[in-house]
Amino acid sequence: MARFELKMPKLGESVQEAIITKWMVGVGDTVEEDDNLLEIATDKVDSEIPSPVDGKIVEILFPVNSLVPVGEVIAIIQTGADSELPVAAPTTTGKSETPAKESKPIVLETNIGDINKNTGKFFSPLVKSIAKKENLTADELTSISGSGKEGRITKNDVLDYLSQKGNKTTTAQTTKGVATTSTPAPLAEKPLVSASVSAGDEIVEMDRMRKLIAQYMVNSKRVSPHVTTMVEVDVTPIVLWRNKVKDSFEKRENTKLTYMPIFAEAVAKALRDFPMVNSQVDGERIILKKAVNVGLAVALPSGNLIVPVIKNADKLNLAGLASEINRLADAARTNKLLPDEITGGTFTITNFGSFKNVMGTPIINQPEVAILATGSIEKKPAVIESPSGDMIAIRHKMFLSLSYDHRVVDGMLGGMFLRRIADYLEGFDVSRG
Repeated sequence: MARFELKMPKLGESVQEAIITKWMVGVGDTVEEDDNLLEIATDKVDSEIPSPVDGKIVEILFPVNSLVPVGEVIAIIQTGADSELPVAAPTTTGKSETPAKESKPIVLETNIGDINKNTGKFFSPLVKSIAKKENLTADELTSISGSGKEGRITKNDVLDYLSQKGNKTTTAQTTKGVATTSTPAPLAEKPLVSASVSAGDEIVEMDRMRKLIAQYMVNSKRVSPHVTTMVEVDVTPIVLWRNKVKDSFEKRENTKLTYMPIFAEAVAKALRDFPMVNSQVDGERIILKKAVNVGLAVALPSGNLIVPVIKNADKLNLAGLASEINRLADAARTNKLLPDEITGGTFTITNFGSFKNVMGTPIINQPEVAILATGSIEKKPAVIESPSGDMIAIRHKMFLSLSYDHRVVDGMLGGMFLRRIADYLEGFDVSRG
């Protein structure tokens, strides 16, 4: 017999901590290898954590809603033949009277004092470490508006507060000194907007993912000057070709053929033609990305959005793109995405057409510099030029909308790039199998 320490896994290079959102097992439960034990949430993705061993849960060291650093032991699993060992009292429904480990308490205290006990709020070790380093008082820390789960104050909230505090200090010092031409401090990034509540109104709290989406979207509009341009594309050959081959394609490749792999293929080619669009902004530097990693916005059953990324999309053929897109979409909808599968994107596609919308003005997925929206495909009368004269025919048409960051992409580049995508779609090779 042996005691196996289940540790908080490292889900991606930038992930340093995670919140336990649900325990699927309790103390005394017998588990088998690959049984799901708990659900965790990071600032990037939610994940289910399976058991790496067979055995019995004898200790659960952190309750639900705990923010746990990567590598911390979160549970003990008894393995081996002897399964009748005594187990510790569960801690998932409240605080244990006796800490599971004196050397690793759930709440790590710093010189900022007993702020967790005095306020009834939970401040992560990282947040308190930053507060201690920046000499923030307990009153200052508790006054910060939290954007995390259940209003919890995150690292970014503290950094935003420090940034605003620094701007105010600089302005005050400048006013007292000689340099009277300095610009005033920027407005707060989270302005308070009063909203009236009437009888019968329903108040719905944002869930964790909706708060993150809101934060990212506001930040993107604040950082990037958005410009959107549109073009109408004749995709009649693509529609007729897909209708002809989709059944044989699915049988041969064991995956469904939608329009999105065709769009992604055209986008990947165009990004190779215009590398400036396949870039990111870092302050006053433009980073031209070597890899073409295309993100796809996927609507989740909850109504939220997530953007899994097709890595090296320009190196995949149509079958490879179809398989990867379907795999990532399924993983997104079943909460199986890994953190590395939603990072590293260099360009994003969002499909308004799936909701029968003809066009839109998407918001850039930072730190990328452009995003493409694909509209619904509709039959329209169109003028067709021929050697014998013009004629009117029914064609399948759609709109493409490109939003781009005008700091990097000017109108000429944005227009040429979007037109190149349209050219690739209108020149699609229908002779392929």
